[in-house]
Amino acid sequence: MTDTLIPNGCKTNGPVENGYFKKGCNPFAQTGRSKLQNKRALLNQQIIKQMRMRAGAENLLKATSNNKVREQVVLELSYVNSDLQLLMEQLEGLNSSVEVYQNVQETSSIPLIPLGLKETKDVDFSVPLKDFILEHYSEDGSNFQDQIDDLMDLRQACRTPSRNPSGVDLLSNYYSQLSFLETRFFSPTRQLGIFFTWYDSFTGIPVCQQNVSLEKASILFNMAALYSQIGTRADRQTQAGLEDAIAAFQKSAGVLHFLKETFTHTPSYDMSPAMLSMLIRMMLAQAQECVFEQITLPGIRNEFFGLLKIAQEAAKVGETYSQVHQSMIQTPIKNNVPFFWTTMSHLKTNHYNSLAHYFVSTALLDHQLTPSDDEDKQEKALSQLYDAMPEGRSPLDILKNKEDRRRIGKAHLQRSIMGHEEAIRTHSHCRHLQKLDILSDILQASLKRSLTKFDQNDKEDEFTDYMLAPDIISKTEKKAEMEIPAATKVKVTDLFHRLGPLSVFSAKQRWSAPRTVRLRLQDRDLGFTLKGDAPVQIQSLDPLCPSAAEGLREGDYIVAVGDTECKWLGVSDVMKLLKDVDEEGINIRVVSMMDSSSQPMPTKSATYCGGLPKTYSMICLAHDEDDKNPKSRKVAKKPSFLSWGLKNKKSSSTLSLPTADYDGPWNRPSYLNSYNESALY
Repeated sequence: MTDTLIPNGCKTNGPVENGYFKKGCNPFAQTGRSKLQNKRALLNQQIIKQMRMRAGAENLLKATSNNKVREQVVLELSYVNSDLQLLMEQLEGLNSSVEVYQNVQETSSIPLIPLGLKETKDVDFSVPLKDFILEHYSEDGSNFQDQIDDLMDLRQACRTPSRNPSGVDLLSNYYSQLSFLETRFFSPTRQLGIFFTWYDSFTGIPVCQQNVSLEKASILFNMAALYSQIGTRADRQTQAGLEDAIAAFQKSAGVLHFLKETFTHTPSYDMSPAMLSMLIRMMLAQAQECVFEQITLPGIRNEFFGLLKIAQEAAKVGETYSQVHQSMIQTPIKNNVPFFWTTMSHLKTNHYNSLAHYFVSTALLDHQLTPSDDEDKQEKALSQLYDAMPEGRSPLDILKNKEDRRRIGKAHLQRSIMGHEEAIRTHSHCRHLQKLDILSDILQASLKRSLTKFDQNDKEDEFTDYMLAPDIISKTEKKAEMEIPAATKVKVTDLFHRLGPLSVFSAKQRWSAPRTVRLRLQDRDLGFTLKGDAPVQIQSLDPLCPSAAEGLREGDYIVAVGDTECKWLGVSDVMKLLKDVDEEGINIRVVSMMDSSSQPMPTKSATYCGGLPKTYSMICLAHDEDDKNPKSRKVAKKPSFLSWGLKNKKSSSTLSLPTADYDGPWNRPSYLNSYNESALY
């Protein structure tokens, strides 16, 4: 379902471009994801309210010595902690609602897990940027009101990006603008007074920071989340759809890796190195799962070499999900990842490993070595299946001995049955998994198929103990790998390019106020030469020329000649403007670069670690939503957000995007419907 375009006739405060919402954004799309987004926004506000109440109660508890007051405060704290725990459980439920992200035409695939977007609060750039332009660049900030409005509209549009490439382009454009914005306005020696507030996607806890790095990191996280949602939405019943899903998940992993390597001091836990590493593994595991589905989409023929190949592909998927599950159960990740995610990764580990054992058993039980078969090729294929051969037998002995093939095949069937039963038990432990009917159908059909195969090869008079089948070596013809998309380095036009070339006119440079100098010819000579690209610089200034007497200095930059702005003009263009200077002269405006190395570090700044701004941790709890001057508030030290609540329960908070509502049943996959040994699996 495409996002609806709303004409200007509709009353809206949303960002509008060319009569419609910005391409890649539609804040009024009424879909399942947009409804989840609204619920998450409400829950995040409730969490802020409860945390403010808790902070106040804790401060009162420290300040009072009255026993009755302390008892009352302790009681209130218990209520607040209980409310926080309930809110976290509601967020976990929203984060586990993966069915609304799936393709509406999906009928036979196991659901995938998308990342939800981080939420943010509105930011007003207008006053701080205009003040900085006036103070630092000595220009009237009101002349840049249109550019500031465009920047704010772009940021607002990024809160509701479309789940398609246009939405990714929207986020990447804003990310690129932030790089310009950081160089133009965010000085390392002073704070601009702009507070960026973002909510943790798993806990809903806000983090507020004046450093634009939090904004850039959060946009990258949302870009990775959007790629994961595009992959989840792809039609996995077609080769083209599976290609799109694989590419999307690999790009999601690539963006997360870029985020991990670029921003190492992110204060939000969902962007911590450990959490990002786990998310990268999960994206790659889902890409590998789509690779398996792509290989099996045409069908699996009951043929010896094909079955062994598919078995190793399934083992590869199980191996990647095993790594994901192991990272999810590590402290402190296990306390913040939704229980649904952990159980789903454990379930898929068992499911795909069981499929691998089933396909190996089918290859051994249904196919006997005949004189027409390539004996060496089968021996090589079987030897590459295990680290150590069962019972120390050689591959050729197993292939030639019918009874050995049957015993080893039944051993693999037993492991397949045990794995499917464990997957079904895992499915029953999570109420969110139980809502996915297609998943239950796939697990039950897989178990039934293995049991049927086992019954067909079981003998009534057989009382010998069964051997334990060895693990299957994973192998794939296409390994899922991280792919850093070009969207992270997209080229855009600097909104504030009128301020001048960024290499010169930046926040880290200090400038004198523009000075007007009257240029007059003396013996047909101006008394100086020009150098450099835009803007041009004064050099070889004659100290006795009229221009020097007017106040022109060596190294000054020419920013205007007469009424013509020339910050972006080179030497040849400026010389054309100066060639017609007569004896009356012409006015030019120049600025001088000042030494900024001696400027002290301000006392009111973010905490610093290794020279990098780190965080205003929990500063948003110290002021209300409508505060206009957050800098004037004194921020009390808050306890770590990783320890709040009565228990370390798993929690979640994500932001969904507008898309088509999910309705309609999921049907079981076709390869599970047939138990005929000669048919396609």
